[in-house]
Amino acid sequence: MQAAEAEHSVSSIRLRSIYVDNFKSLVDFQLSLAAFTCLIGLNGSGKSTVLQAIDFISRLFKGNVSQWLEQRQWKPGDLNSKLSGKSNLKLGIELSGADGDFSWDCSFNRSLLRCTQETVKLNGKTLLSVADGHYWFGDVVHAGTTAARTKIAFEYEGSILSQLKDEVLPKPLLPLKRFLQQTASLDLLAPQLLRKRAVQSQGELGMGGERLSAFLSELSDEQRLTLGSQLKSAYPHLEQFVTRSLRAGWKELGIREQFGDKALYTEARHINDGMLRLMAILAEILTDHQFLLFDEIENGINPELVEFLLDVLVNAHQQILVTTHSPMILNYLDDSVARAGVQYLYKTPEGFTRAVPFFSIPSLAAKLEVMGPGEAFVDTHLSRLPEEIDAMRASNMERPNADPRQR
Repeated sequence: MQAAEAEHSVSSIRLRSIYVDNFKSLVDFQLSLAAFTCLIGLNGSGKSTVLQAIDFISRLFKGNVSQWLEQRQWKPGDLNSKLSGKSNLKLGIELSGADGDFSWDCSFNRSLLRCTQETVKLNGKTLLSVADGHYWFGDVVHAGTTAARTKIAFEYEGSILSQLKDEVLPKPLLPLKRFLQQTASLDLLAPQLLRKRAVQSQGELGMGGERLSAFLSELSDEQRLTLGSQLKSAYPHLEQFVTRSLRAGWKELGIREQFGDKALYTEARHINDGMLRLMAILAEILTDHQFLLFDEIENGINPELVEFLLDVLVNAHQQILVTTHSPMILNYLDDSVARAGVQYLYKTPEGFTRAVPFFSIPSLAAKLEVMGPGEAFVDTHLSRLPEEIDAMRASNMERPNADPRQR
């Protein structure tokens, strides 16, 4: 596959749904995803946990799960739910791409930190299987036999796809692998980390944005112009952002502003939190990452800049997932985007997180006919919705065509 063809294949992939069982509060949890998805719900409903779960799935395809746990200051035992009594994690995703519909399922062992069972299918046909210490490509050939079973004679963490080189994989697997490796989560963005000096970015902002200065210094001239123009439209006094090289290769971030005939230079340690956060988000959209995750997207952003930020995110070439507590975010979404992408999360009496399209709930669908998405959000008591959702689902189960997903 040529590089241009590979890039086209990856960019055309979209993650349609995830299934997570036994990851913190996500027990038998399913979530549908749109090009732009916004998670809403009360505090503690599991919004951040969903972002963590998707980032965890991405890490399985990159390998080195132990490093991911260390970065989050977690232990392997922190992964599984304390509500289910299960040991292994069950994970699944469904994607659509130029070649058709992909599905990936795995059973993740917390002790070994790897997927001990794994299956990838394209249009219902098996491309890869992992089980009983072996892997093989393709479907069952004859009853009771499989094609070219290979014993796994190496140690690895995460998915076996993090270890197998591209040249040994069936070509249809490559877009899926690259898409999942090109998922980036900025759910831990923190102003004190965004201000730090860094030596190299390795193409990543870092889990909390700690490599921002190096990341910006490595942008191409075209990317720097694009980012500078976007920032100037948000902050008219901003002339440009600056990255300076210090001793031993350290990079320092600063900005130049113009107020009348006075020019000011400000180091990162004095740049306001909102500008730093917006800078990181806009810079991430310039990357080759294909799926971006942002927690509480409105944090630190001035209300007058929210519309600008939402416009950038909704029109980004990447698939986007955000969480929010702010009706203002929904106010700037078109009705069609809100219907497709706003998901309401809540906890069951057992403590399990559940998700439902917000505007599929009958009372919210009716409100959207006469209100904007944000107004409907403000006009709703979220804590009262689970009862309506239970009634809605009971009604759907009574329909003869109801076919809930089985796992």
